[in-house]
Amino acid sequence: MSDASDDRRRHRERWRRRLCLERQLHDGAALRISSMALRLGALDRDAPAPGALRRDIDALQDEVAAALEELRAVAGQIYPPLLHEAGLGPALRELVTARGADVALDVTADRAEPAVEGAVYFALVDCLESSPGPLAVRIRTEDGSASEEDVVVVVIEGADPVLAPSVLDEAGPLGGTVDVTSGSITARFPCA
Repeated sequence: MSDASDDRRRHRERWRRRLCLERQLHDGAALRISSMALRLGALDRDAPAPGALRRDIDALQDEVAAALEELRAVAGQIYPPLLHEAGLGPALRELVTARGADVALDVTADRAEPAVEGAVYFALVDCLESSPGPLAVRIRTEDGSASEEDVVVVVIEGADPVLAPSVLDEAGPLGGTVDVTSGSITARFPCA
């Protein structure tokens, strides 16, 4: 097996593990904390409590809600649930809206394996964090010929060219490439 295919396999395995970890947080700890919040609410509703106990229950509910939000934020940084559930378009729109970024998105790419979608998503996270100005992002799938695989193509207009290595950090292990032209970064993420 060649070094490139070993890199690709390891990168895909890394994304699979990230997705599994996010699911464990969501299906385990987050559900347990949600259950505690419901039980506290039922306790507060069902048992008349003196003022001090009521304040303690309210404070615990607030702490449980804050812990759940923090857990969801961490899980989203590992692998965003919406990316897994709905794909790049919805997940990137949510990201842009949440950050209040000035980004025009045009996502027509088909669904791809988690490693490819995760790599594209986090390459764009890096660009959003480092780009002060407006960006235009176009993401599409190019059909491969009979001998080649499909490719997710990402064009980021308005991004600083110094961000290209960060994008390549995500695309490269999958066998992808990054090209920089005047005012844009174009990345190609091969699909399996």
